Amino acid sequence: MDRLEWSDTNLVPGEEQVNLQPGIAVYDGQDKTCFENGVLTLTTHRVIWKDNRDRTRVLALQHSLVVYIEEQPSGFAKSAKIAVHVSAPGPNKKPGPVTQSRYDYIRFSFREAGEGQFFRDYNEQLQQKKWEHVIPQRKPGASRHRAGIMGIERTIQQTHANTDKNISQAFQDLTKLMEKAKEMVAISKSIATKIKDKQGDVTDDETIKFKSYLLSMGIPNPVTRDTHGSGDKYYTELARQLSNVLEKPLKECGGIMTLTDVYCRVNRARGMELLSPEDLLNACEMFELLRLPVRLKTFDSGVMVLQLQSHDEDQVIHLTTQLVEDKGSITAEDLSKEVGVSVILAKERLLLTEKVGGICRDECVEGLRFYPNLFLTNVT
Repeated sequence: MDRLEWSDTNLVPGEEQVNLQPGIAVYDGQDKTCFENGVLTLTTHRVIWKDNRDRTRVLALQHSLVVYIEEQPSGFAKSAKIAVHVSAPGPNKKPGPVTQSRYDYIRFSFREAGEGQFFRDYNEQLQQKKWEHVIPQRKPGASRHRAGIMGIERTIQQTHANTDKNISQAFQDLTKLMEKAKEMVAISKSIATKIKDKQGDVTDDETIKFKSYLLSMGIPNPVTRDTHGSGDKYYTELARQLSNVLEKPLKECGGIMTLTDVYCRVNRARGMELLSPEDLLNACEMFELLRLPVRLKTFDSGVMVLQLQSHDEDQVIHLTTQLVEDKGSITAEDLSKEVGVSVILAKERLLLTEKVGGICRDECVEGLRFYPNLFLTNVT
């Protein structure tokens, strides 16, 4: 563990992401650590472990410290692991979670499979040693030799020409944007006029058209850093706006939605004012503090979702248990088709029901299948 260093998820110049696996625990040799559930990212330069619950806890292990790696297959009640044997850290190593360890190897436990491909990719990156190939980059437009007066004048003229070209292009884009804005205003007035004329009596076909108009218009006056700053006020107002926008879609899809789907829906509605994943997550974490009707929830597997506060998990567990009993057995794909949710959410429903003892699993070559828990229902 003394080879691990505190880090962040930002990639350095020339570094590329190779593989990513969720559900990873970190071991100091044979000993368990408090780093129990996170996402492990393999890059061309290092491996990065990020905690699922505390996003500030990020660890990194540089490839330059790795001597060799080995696979440790899974066994009874044990997950598969990759043992990483490391050399002594150098004097320039950044601070880490511990200053000294009695082991010279670290183990990554793969609780959601994927260790085979990760091991192969890890070995490949260690052999390629891309972190050693640092290519010096020359600034664009820089000359290999010192320029004279004529060269300086040509450089200034070229800079002016590029500037004029960029300004002209910018004004062309601005003109197009203004034309598009006029179209959006016209659409808005058209919808308002139709609703006023109909006085609430709108046909189904017209309702569908109105929804498509509203979808193209997006979120009116989206909360941005320019209008609300960059502190708590920004996240507070963003959380309130997200709650208002997402409450109805959440009701339509059963009261729960993955954070990935939320990110896509929100950014599609915000148009050019795109929201970063970090800002979205920070705003969602404010829901409970502000007592809004939407809540952020993280499952044991690390999957993050938004759900309505009124979402009844006990009822979901009961319905899932009843459905499995009626079907005899079921997979996540079967449940997804049956209740009309994504496969990820279907799997989480089954795992949640299994956790309280409503159903039990069978893992085989065909995949994960769930059955009624006869140990509870057929007690003699």
